Amino acid sequence: MDPAGLIGIVVALGAIFGALLLEGANPMSILLPAPLLLVWVGTIGVGIAGHTLADTIGAFKAVPRALRSKAPDPSATIDTLVRLADRARREGLLALEEDAREVEDPFLRAGLQSAIDGTDPEDLRRLLEDKIASKRTGDRVHAKYFQDLGGYAPTIGIIGTVISLVHVLENLSDPASLGHSIAAAFVATLWGILSANVVWLPIGTRIRRISDLECTQMEVTLEGLLAVQSGANPRLVGEQLRSLLPGDAAAKAEAQAEAA
Repeated sequence: MDPAGLIGIVVALGAIFGALLLEGANPMSILLPAPLLLVWVGTIGVGIAGHTLADTIGAFKAVPRALRSKAPDPSATIDTLVRLADRARREGLLALEEDAREVEDPFLRAGLQSAIDGTDPEDLRRLLEDKIASKRTGDRVHAKYFQDLGGYAPTIGIIGTVISLVHVLENLSDPASLGHSIAAAFVATLWGILSANVVWLPIGTRIRRISDLECTQMEVTLEGLLAVQSGANPRLVGEQLRSLLPGDAAAKAEAQAEAA
């Protein structure tokens, strides 16, 4: 897995609580039940109101996969496609039946099986492009859900602060408690801003980034499958697919190909 998402959130929270300790404050002073309930539950409630229930369930199901997922390795996929192209060129597409069963990538496996079954190249391209578009659309919905929560949370936090300040103004007759009450009132704003910028927005960005990487790999796979189906030269297949990668990924894939 790529631990960047979890590491980033933990580091950010550690920096916040570390700053509290360095300032001489008690970290427990911001762990107040009322602001926590209002900001976290209220933000999710507003998110549900602005989306469908299916969007909410799908978005939260996408979180573990986004945080635990490993960044795709296009180099390994290209190597697999070059090997398949070489065998298909020498023995024909039907010789790839066994390879299709052993492929772990479900997108590559399904596309390869369709090519072996004799699907027309244009129909195969359309089928695979539709799958990529469907995945990208679903991931965008999940990412937007958390980006919207990041927009709602600070406002919910301000609402919590206003509620607390109203309570403070009702108790002006007790000057000794004013300092503590006013400080507690701003905890809701703190949690609103913190949850938006340390949790919701980073998760939304992470989901979108992982989706972009996965869709890029799927696009490379699509072009590779069409090349395999057409009986293209394996060396040219490898060069063509590596040219589709971004700069760093292309250089890495080229270096691995030369080493092999």
